[in-house]
Amino acid sequence: MPTAFIDGIATRYETVGEGPPLLMFSPGGFNSRLENWRSLGLYGRLRLIDHLSQKYTCIMFDRRESGLSGGRVERVTWAHYVAQGKGLLDHLGIEQAHLMGGCVGCSSVAAFAASFPDAVSSMVLFSPAGGVKYRIAQHARFGQHLAYVQEHGLAAVVALADSHDQGFTQDARVGPWVTVIRADRAFAERYAQQDAERYRVLVLAMARLLFDRDTVPGAEPEDLLRLDTPALIVPGQDASHATSAARYLQECLPRAEYWDVPVSEQTEETAPRRVLEFLGSV
Repeated sequence: MPTAFIDGIATRYETVGEGPPLLMFSPGGFNSRLENWRSLGLYGRLRLIDHLSQKYTCIMFDRRESGLSGGRVERVTWAHYVAQGKGLLDHLGIEQAHLMGGCVGCSSVAAFAASFPDAVSSMVLFSPAGGVKYRIAQHARFGQHLAYVQEHGLAAVVALADSHDQGFTQDARVGPWVTVIRADRAFAERYAQQDAERYRVLVLAMARLLFDRDTVPGAEPEDLLRLDTPALIVPGQDASHATSAARYLQECLPRAEYWDVPVSEQTEETAPRRVLEFLGSV
């Protein structure tokens, strides 16, 4: 698959289909790989790519620090994820695109639209991650990682990452840079040699600012309220994808369409058709 270098970080991406561009921010938390659109839980069952690529050019990519994309130890914010997506569009010579996010990708889509409204034709926000339990779980995950660092050190994080193939979501001890540690030996060596206290402060700030509210993080509500971008919101219904998170986006986005269908009725027959219907109407 091709790779684009955006702000010095490798971004692995794939394009499928023909038609207007649809930039897709992957689901999957801290391992938001492009393959997740085809294989992860709900998304594998719905086969969205098979259907959407019949009318749109689906542009999928590994979020930085995920899959085979690169990364950098810094206080990562939603603005960094937005910059990666915008940089990929620029790399491909695309001035305007539809955006679609799954799970945590919805936060990046909303933040992208707030930052670059003229570059966004419409938004599909599919099962947005958010809710009070989601926020608590994310903070706990970062806390578990820092506790491991404090007890064992950063070199031990590298050794642990090399000892198995689980990601940050499955084993919080390995931290949010685990995929880059595994893929890049030079990065792993630099990571292990960092000052542990400076690293701790950086990670604490990253967790606090990424997950700063009990609903959908990513964009400020006042910025969403000013958007004129058409949006389709498809609700989730579990601890990480609270229905309240989807309703929050409905409240904030003036041109939102809310597909009020429970997850059990979001099927391959219904969901791709609803998304295509929305995209075709804007």
